[in-house]
Amino acid sequence: MTVPAPLVDIGINLTHHSFEADRNAVIARAKAAGLVHLVVTGSSLASSPAAAELAATDPAFLSSTAGVHPHHASELGDDGIPLLAALLATPSVVAVGECGLDYYRDLSPRAAQRRAFELQLELAVRTGKPLFLHQRDAHADFVAMLRALGPARGRAVAHCFTGTRAEAEQYLALGLHIGITGWICDERRGRHLVEVVREIPAGRLMLETDGPYLLPRSLQPKPASRRNEPVYLREVCRAVAAARGEAEETIAASTTATAAQFFGFALEGAGGSAAGSG
Repeated sequence: MTVPAPLVDIGINLTHHSFEADRNAVIARAKAAGLVHLVVTGSSLASSPAAAELAATDPAFLSSTAGVHPHHASELGDDGIPLLAALLATPSVVAVGECGLDYYRDLSPRAAQRRAFELQLELAVRTGKPLFLHQRDAHADFVAMLRALGPARGRAVAHCFTGTRAEAEQYLALGLHIGITGWICDERRGRHLVEVVREIPAGRLMLETDGPYLLPRSLQPKPASRRNEPVYLREVCRAVAAARGEAEETIAASTTATAAQFFGFALEGAGGSAAGSG
């Protein structure tokens, strides 16, 4: 029996209410499919502690992020940053975010978004933890704020990248890593990513589901549910491998090693730490 190549899902919203009834089964399916680590996304002052609590139940397999998504930027008051800082001091919380700018929905005023992002950029510098970044329809301001940090920026990943080749080139020039989701499997909206992923250096590319969102449209047979989960990360890996003209095992090995180094976690059964700095 062929053992599937190991994979890491760097962005899974596992505290989302859609996983309440069968979260343990979702994790079990991920392990059975050869995933070796999941990074649980924290995106608000409520979900970040929940993500950290979940990650602490299985620290060999789960890590989490702690941050405030731009949709929730208006909720980030004076007590928010100390709360996030306390979470980031725990071993299983490996990144600041999901944070950034979202001018597509503007669920928080843009000034509040920029302020919340600035506070979290400062938090990443202070803690030495990498950034887990979100950007939609705010590219110019997003890049300007990252550029202003200069060398202090440290490690950062543009999570769920769906942008243009020119945007990807700017991110890479800033030293960012890029996370690719099932958007690349969407023949309507994601076709341009086939070209984009060819330009991402192997050591800067990572994979994610962003579940329960972005179920890969190319899955065959079609799942009964529209909910995305880590077991479907193999379809993202397949699409990325096809776009790059590489073997799926090559993409799996490279993105897994990159994720472990970027976030600084040890891989189960890896015979020691694959941690990076911080």
